[in-house]
Parts: sequence; C-alpha cells; structure tokens
Amino acid sequence: MIALHADLLDFPQAPAWGETGPQGVRWRPGHWLLVGDDGRITGVQAEAPGPEWPREDHPGRLLLPGFVDTHVHSPQLDVIASYGTELLDWLHTYTFPAERAWADPAVAAAGSALFLDALLAHGTTAAVVFPTVHKGSADALFEAASQRGMRIIAGKVLMDRHAPDGLRDDVAGAERDCIDLIQRWHGRGRNAYAVTVRFAPTSTPEQLAMAGALCHADPTLYMQTHVAENRDEVRWVAELFPQARSYLDVYAGAGLLHPRSVLAHGIWLNADDRAALRDAGAQIAFCPSSNLFLGSGLFDWPATAAAGVQVSVASDVGGGTSLSMQRTLADGYKVQASLGKGTGHDLSAWCALHAATRGAAEALHLGHEIGLLEPGLMADLCLWDWAVGAVDGRRQQVARDLHEKVFAWMLLADERHLVRTWVAGRPLYERTSA
Repeated sequence: MIALHADLLDFPQAPAWGETGPQGVRWRPGHWLLVGDDGRITGVQAEAPGPEWPREDHPGRLLLPGFVDTHVHSPQLDVIASYGTELLDWLHTYTFPAERAWADPAVAAAGSALFLDALLAHGTTAAVVFPTVHKGSADALFEAASQRGMRIIAGKVLMDRHAPDGLRDDVAGAERDCIDLIQRWHGRGRNAYAVTVRFAPTSTPEQLAMAGALCHADPTLYMQTHVAENRDEVRWVAELFPQARSYLDVYAGAGLLHPRSVLAHGIWLNADDRAALRDAGAQIAFCPSSNLFLGSGLFDWPATAAAGVQVSVASDVGGGTSLSMQRTLADGYKVQASLGKGTGHDLSAWCALHAATRGAAEALHLGHEIGLLEPGLMADLCLWDWAVGAVDGRRQQVARDLHEKVFAWMLLADERHLVRTWVAGRPLYERTSA
C-alpha cells in the first residue's frame, strides 16, 4: 500500500460544453490519495495518514487518473510521421507494409511490449487498440497487457478483401480465430475483446455479417472500426455498398452498432447518422491529430454531442503524430477553433480532460473501474509537473484562475512533464531525469 500527496484533479460529472467554471470539476490541492495492496484506491483525505502508510510526497505536482486512449494502432509506431499522403494512400504506402511484419510472433511480441511501455510513458493506462489481421498479434498484445496489468480492449483485425497478400483473412478462418481469442482473453484479468473491423471496404458483406453475429452472441464484446474519416473513403464505401443509406448504415445493417461500439473519426456524418449512433449508444473516438495530419477534415464535437452521441478522444497513432494525450487535446482545441471561434466551438480544458478520463471510462462502460480518483476504483494514475521550462513556467506563474492554469498546462505539456505512471497501484513508468 502507498499514500500519495499531490494536487488531485478529476471530473465526477461531465462539464458543460464551453464551461470554464467549477461545474463537474473536483480540485483537491495538497491531498493524500491512499492505495491499498489490492491496487485500488481506498481513500482521499486532506490530513496525513497514519504511520502504517508508506508515503510519497509530491507537493505542487498534479495527480490525474490515467488517460484512456480510445483508438490507437499498436503496429504503427514504425510509420508515425511518414510524409505526404491522404488516408487511402497512407494505408497502402506505409501502414499495410508495417503491419505485414507482425505475422512473425517475435515481431508482434517485441512490438506489443514497446507499444504498451510507450503508452505508459505518456500517462496512458488504458486503451482501445487495433493490432493486425494476424491472430498472433492479438495474443501478443493481450499477453503484454496482462504482464503489466493494463486495461486493454483489442481484437484481431478483420480484412478479407482490398488488402495486400499477407494481410487478408477469410470469413471462416477469421471467425475461428475470433472465437478462440474471445475464449482465451475476454474477461481474463483486465483484458476485453473487441470485434475489430478495419473499415467497411476491407470486409465483404459476409465478413461484416459474421462480425455482427459475434456481437449478437455476446453483448459484453466490444466492437471497433473506422467510419467517415475521409471524403474519398466515403465515396468508395458508397460504391461498394450501394444499398446502404450511408457509410454508418453499412455497420448498422450488419448489427455492428451497439452500446460497446467505438467508431473512430466520424467527420463526415449527417444528422441521421448521429441519431443512429445516439440510439445505439455507440461512441465516436475523435482523433484530431490524425485528422489534421492526413488532411481528413474537421470533426464537429459540439454538434455531435448535442445530438446525444458520446465522444471520447484518441491519438490514432500512427496517423496521429504523438501518443501524448495533451498534444492530442491541444490539436482537438485547434480543430474546434478552426470550425469557428465565437460559434460555440471553444473546447475547455474541463471538457477535454473529462473526455480523456472519466468520459472515456463511462463510454466504455468502465466507470466502475477507472477514470476517477475515487475509493474503490483502480489506482491507474499519472503524476505530472506543471512546467518543465521557462516558457510554461512563466505561463503558470501568471495564470489567473484554475481553468487558465490547467488549460495552459494542457496546451504546453507533453510526455516530458510526466513524473510517474501507476497501473493498479504499481509504478510502471518513472522519469529518470528531473
């Protein structure tokens, strides 16, 4: 067990869009967070605990729940920051060649370990992850997550067409692999299985129907995919599925929209699509860094939220350019600003950080486990410096109120500000320099 002393920030309620006041925000400076031997938070208090508690004193540092990244690709560290293409060219030029290498179990094992350790080194303790089409890539990811005790949602990628040799499966074989992986990993420790459709163009209608049947057979399974990221992609889906009302409707028709569905991007959706997402209880994973880098478009967060759709935030590495949730949220602010300053699109630090912690946990039906600094929840935590240099140090000195201070930190901080990351009370990352 351990007692941690720091400035505690979390979000018991969803802040109103654009609200910079205290609504939904819980700020407890100079408090002690107590973690039991079972890896769960046992208490939060202003007074120092008794002598039986080993203590770590971090005065003036910020303690947050671990970040939740709701859409990221474990094999794509090798292609992050690759030059010069839009989505469909990106896949064929960079992504698919990198993913083909993960057919080798040794590559998948080493890559999974590197990826999860990189998440931890950015303060992310839970993630919804795409490995590759290879069954072994999912095995390797779940095994590495189990060793670290991390909350990971993932599944073998489904692709039975429009993909190169070495990256295609078939309906029957994919179904067998999924069932075996579900039996082996779903609900084991902190692992959960997601039926993982790459995107509609790379699955035949038969494979989509198989994926929908898996979801129907076990409502505790997640589903993850991409939707309406790029205009050329949307046009291609319309050609491949002329009977569908929209790109999203392809998934709805296959039984893939449900309360545990995580759909990345959702830039080019209409009102009917948003209503369908709301009615299904599905969420959109907003990927601002990736959308900007690939030139995919600008996601309208307040319009989507106003339609009743849950929105979380994701790095989408390797289309995204950093695993840092602060950099991702900073890009999210810029995306919303680009849709119109003064038009209700300003993203507050409260809405942003809620979406990357408590909001994501609730959207994933994990609010009982992660996302708050609350007794009974897992001690998945990240400890931060407010500043590491002259520029952000000065900005913190002149900040006029708590929101301004936290907003400046969110825009200026990155993994250099991270001091330590705990998963279930175990320190799994520590910065080696002050």
